[in-house]
Amino acid sequence: MPLRLRPDEAVTAPRPVLAPAAAFIVADILADRAGRAVTFGLESPLSTRFWSAAKTGTSTDMRDNWCLGFSRRFTVGVWVGNFSGAPMHDVSGVSGAAPIWQEVMEALHRDLASPPPAPPPGLERAGDEWFVAGTAPAARAPAAATTVPRILAPTDGTIVALDPEIPAARQRIPLEAANAAGLRWQLAGNDLGGADRMVLWPPTRGRHVVALVDAGGVALATATVDVRGR
Repeated sequence: MPLRLRPDEAVTAPRPVLAPAAAFIVADILADRAGRAVTFGLESPLSTRFWSAAKTGTSTDMRDNWCLGFSRRFTVGVWVGNFSGAPMHDVSGVSGAAPIWQEVMEALHRDLASPPPAPPPGLERAGDEWFVAGTAPAARAPAAATTVPRILAPTDGTIVALDPEIPAARQRIPLEAANAAGLRWQLAGNDLGGADRMVLWPPTRGRHVVALVDAGGVALATATVDVRGR
């Protein structure tokens, strides 16, 4: 609906711009606190005590950052930056605009509830996610039993982009293997830890070969990872 500067301006009827199913799915993704917990934690500036959906953004060189989000009643957008256009220092959407967004939303909902929206017709749920009916991925058949050591993650040829908006300490690539008792993770000759458990590897730019090695240092499986960004 058209924007209004004053509450007493005439209100025209709103019109939908997305199908109800598509709008619900996008809102559900942006409201998923658990889904973004790996990056921002469960209690981040994007978390509210009521249902809300939010997205942050950071421009090149951190010149601008935003947080836009909505509840069942309000939509709030916050911009943080220098009016001169000068870059900021280590200020991203989640650390600059998001805390302001959260404070405004909490004030607006001090005495107002915002329950989760009900799914519209035409949707189906698969696992923890919603899909337009008929588009959910088919369940994969269980893999054949084998005792051969193999790398489960990352898959060979994985491309990872470092995100300047996410703190470096929270950007990790999980290394997981099967049938790896007594084996070790190795990268460029450096030991990364035992392969009988998940190891979180802090990626750096470049092309890397992650290896699953035995006690003698012989590689039993490898996976190439291309890390991009800054």
